[in-house]
Amino acid sequence: MDIQRDASLQQYNTFGIDAKARLLATFSSVDELRELLAHPEVQALPKLVLGGGSNVLFTQHVQGAVLLNRIKGITQHEEEDKQHVLVTSGSGETWHDLVLYSLEHDLGGIENLSLIPGTVGAAPLQNIGAYGVELKDTFYSLEALETATGNLVTFNKEQCGFGYRESIFKKEAKDQFIITSVTLRLTKDHRYNTSYGAIKDTLAENKVKELSLRAISEAVCQIRRSKLPDPAKIGNAGSFFKNPELPIPLYEQLKHTYPAMPGYPVSEQTVKIPAGWLIEQCGWKGKVLGQHGVHKDQALVLVNYGGATGNEVKELAYEIIKSVKEKFGVSLTPEVNII
Repeated sequence: MDIQRDASLQQYNTFGIDAKARLLATFSSVDELRELLAHPEVQALPKLVLGGGSNVLFTQHVQGAVLLNRIKGITQHEEEDKQHVLVTSGSGETWHDLVLYSLEHDLGGIENLSLIPGTVGAAPLQNIGAYGVELKDTFYSLEALETATGNLVTFNKEQCGFGYRESIFKKEAKDQFIITSVTLRLTKDHRYNTSYGAIKDTLAENKVKELSLRAISEAVCQIRRSKLPDPAKIGNAGSFFKNPELPIPLYEQLKHTYPAMPGYPVSEQTVKIPAGWLIEQCGWKGKVLGQHGVHKDQALVLVNYGGATGNEVKELAYEIIKSVKEKFGVSLTPEVNII
């Protein structure tokens, strides 16, 4: 068991923030995780599990144990029926690698979630979503290790309490479980989701005549690459804020004042507003403040151009939240986990 002390986390978070962990260790199996949790030094400290580090902003050194999840492996299970297949992935697998696996095996349901950064274990944590699809749409179950007992516990969809970028693991079960595997129910009889206009436009640009899982995935990848900076080149964590959901009367009131305001119905009571549009209207898009700022192509993305501190990025985020509140009366909520 290799435990590092006062270890840099710069290479383990996509913002590239140079924070340190009091202890840093890696686990590649459930047994290794149990062994780490039983270690006296690890037991005595707060614990933070990192996968791809793509949804975290470090604003200070971590006075605890950071555990890097590297549990791998993807397997297919018995078919529930002739239209579906259960696929189980280790929680340390890269999410996009699981998407590629589904494409290679002609299994549908997560092609719209292509190129989302991070690991499989992080996907149910915040119910990842993009282009009209959320993880919960294909989610079947997960296994998680209860840190207090070392027991593996199975959670079904209802028990996970999925919401918009939410789950039980971000609320009442926070820090009590470490997700070790995720099982999805994927389709063999495909129903393609091209409800987002950007996908239809990109498919048309690519002259796609016959829809396929791979064509949709490639279109999504093309859109994401055109809008979102590569963390390997510019430090970022993707979309920093959630898209706010407003009651319809409030949306209609704002729409009267700002006719160009886009909105997407979520239910009979609420409408989702693109946070990026709100931020852009407040003049933040492309703004550079020293070594950090707001990306020039996507106002939802805060960036570290090199050498910025987590606190500088955090202060920028809260200045943006303040300005959107003052202009529109709408409260933005960070999607990124600020530590």
